[in-house]
This record gives sequence, structure tokens and C-alpha cells, in this order.
Amino acid sequence: MASTCVVGLQWGDEAKGKIVDLLTADHQIVVRYNGGANAGHTIVKNGQTFKLSILPTGILSSHIQAVIGNGLVVNPVRFLEEVDNLRKAGISVGANLAVSDHAHLIFPYHAEEEQQGSGAEIGTTGRGIGPCYMDKVSRVNGIRVGELLRPEHLRERLRSVVPRKNHMLASLSKTAKQFDADALCDEYLGHAEKMKPHITDTVHLLHQALKAGKRLLFEGAQGSLLDVDHGTYPFVTSSNSSATGIWSGSGVPAKHLTRTIGVIKAYTSRVGRGPFPTELDDGPTGIGETIRKIGREYGTVTGRPRRCGWLDLVAVRYSAALAGADEVTIMLLDVLSAVDELKICVAYVLDGQRITDFPADAFLLDRCKPVYETLPGWKVDISGVRKASDIPAAARRYVDRVAALVELPVSIVSVGPDREQTIFMK
Repeated sequence: MASTCVVGLQWGDEAKGKIVDLLTADHQIVVRYNGGANAGHTIVKNGQTFKLSILPTGILSSHIQAVIGNGLVVNPVRFLEEVDNLRKAGISVGANLAVSDHAHLIFPYHAEEEQQGSGAEIGTTGRGIGPCYMDKVSRVNGIRVGELLRPEHLRERLRSVVPRKNHMLASLSKTAKQFDADALCDEYLGHAEKMKPHITDTVHLLHQALKAGKRLLFEGAQGSLLDVDHGTYPFVTSSNSSATGIWSGSGVPAKHLTRTIGVIKAYTSRVGRGPFPTELDDGPTGIGETIRKIGREYGTVTGRPRRCGWLDLVAVRYSAALAGADEVTIMLLDVLSAVDELKICVAYVLDGQRITDFPADAFLLDRCKPVYETLPGWKVDISGVRKASDIPAAARRYVDRVAALVELPVSIVSVGPDREQTIFMK
């Protein structure tokens, strides 16, 4: 049966949640396949604003089965907080939410490890995501969600892991916290009682759904340029945040994916450290700050101000090819209404040579200088536009130029956070 993927083609924060929400009517299951509570989605639905970091956006639709796949790392405290917040807002959360028993667990020592270690050098959220993935790959210290359901086994595992963690933390800093294995076990067994109804073999669940002819919608977290293998390494996340992560992060083979939608902003933003060729670091009264304020460019999870810059289509072409994107959607086009003249990056100059291929190594990208095309702005409010035919000529020229340079059709243009503020181009 046909399945769809919604994936960000930049450094995250592309407003993917809105596109997922728009597509839920045509699907029965929404699956997150990577990341943890470091990935924020803001969705406006029925006049309410929801901020999610670990739960799939699809949980907001009553007919949807929401799935947290095996490729995620789960902090039970964050998970239960989000569930409680949704219930308080009147959203039903029960059998419609499934968590993979093979997803890995984040413990407090993971966050301590990140804060005492190299997290600041990379610009992480400090929530223990990276150290948890490190433990997963190490095979020695990783603990899975399903182990919460086996109390004696969990206690034995923590009694083995925690002393090693304490020794490592003490070597990083004399002030690092130390942890008690039995206390952690007792705490997490308390979480297990609340999580138990949701924990299941999600690979089996998804394959049974496919056999039943159900349509799956895969929801990527963060953006393709943060992919640990294909992004701007080492300034990346710890999982496969591009569409390449679907198979490994959910257990669903790629042959079931028939439509891939690449999501981009009308400009570019980035959180944390790392090279950013088109960044507008032009001061408190510059265009970069104007875009940040109008676009509310502050992290959903951390509140950190995002770095803002012109649209980089060298990067987008690369990530669209990586995803095998069939189409792109342009989000937050209305934000650019305040800008007189717009620029699009169409190439780089690297060590004196013009290039059009994206170098995904940070040390190379850091030396790239953008080559721009300039387009006129439209300087009118477009947040009320609902039809493609009503888009101002200059704004339409911008959209069409993006489509031409990426060599993919633009299927949706978003001009505001509400569902209604959406222009379907076909």
C-alpha cells in the first residue's frame, strides 16, 4: 500500500509538523523514525497551539495510530509530560499511541554526560540524546524501552551500567553528578507502569498494518542536513534525520514508500554551531534579525534564537536528491513580505572555484562563499492568500524560481501557521 514521507531538507525547523497534520486525513498511521526530545514541532489546530518534541504530530488526529519507532531514544519523563499535556488539552491518548520496545532509553546520566562533555562544542540541546545513541552503538551500556517491563532484569542491567557511567563522569569533572543504580531503577519502574500500555513491537504492528492495506505517513524529525551520515558532520544530530533513516528507524522497507515530500522554509535557519554560508549575521537591525522576529525563529525545545539567512538551494538540491523527493513545499513565505529585495544562493565559491555540488563536510562548507541571484520582494501581506492565482507576481516568481532551481514541483506554499493559511499549487 502507498506510504508517504515528510522530511525536512534544511537544518530542521522547516515547519514539517504542519504538512504532516495536513496529510493525516489521507493516512491511518503516522510514524516517527528518528531522534528524541530534541526535535520540536509546533502545530496550530482548531485555534490551539501544540508543542511536541517526542510524540508524533499525528497524535492530534483522532483516527490516527501514532507510532514511536525503534530508531528513537526516549526519555520517559518527557514522554509522560507530553502525554499528560495533551490529555489536559482534551486530546485522547491511549491505544492510539505505540512506542517501540526496541527504542532506547535516556537516563539522567546521559544528560550529565553531555553537559560535562563535548555537547557545547557541537551545539547540542543538552538532553542526553547523543550519549544515549552512543550507548546504543556500544552495545554494552544501551538499555531498551522493552526492558522497563522486566524489573529484575532492568535492575541487574543498571547495576552493571551505572558504576561505569559514574567512573566516566568523575573523569570528566570533579563536580559531575553521581548516580545510584537502585534509585534509578525504582524511578524508571514507576515510569514503566504508566508507559506499559503503549510499549509494543512496532515493527510487527507496522507490517500488519501494511498487510491490511493501511497507509503510513513517516514523520522525519530535524532536517536532512543534520543527518549523522549525510549532513554537515560533525555539526549534526546522532541519528539519520534524512529519509534514509526510515528503514532502519521503523523496520519498514523502502519499497513501501511511494511519495516523498521535501519541506523547506522560504529562507534558511540553523540552531547551534556549524557552517552556514548564507547566514545573515547583520546585527540587531539587519534583515537576519527581521526574519527571526517575524518568523518567531526560536527553538521549540530550547527557546534558543535560530540563526537566519537567505535560501540556500545548493544545500536543498543535495538533500532533495538524497531523499528522492517527489515534490517540495515552501513554508513561511509570508515572513519574506517584510523584505525589499530577496536573494537565493545558487552556487558556492570554494577556494576560488565555483561549485554547485554541496560539500557535506563542515570544514569544507565553512570555506564556501555563496553566489546569489537577486529577486524583487513583494512588500504586501500575503497571509490571507488562499489560491495560487492570487499570489502576488513577485512572490510567484520567487516560488517558480525555487521550483526551477531544485528541479521539482512546488506542491504547497504556506503563508501562516494555521491550516487555512495553505496554498495548494495544484
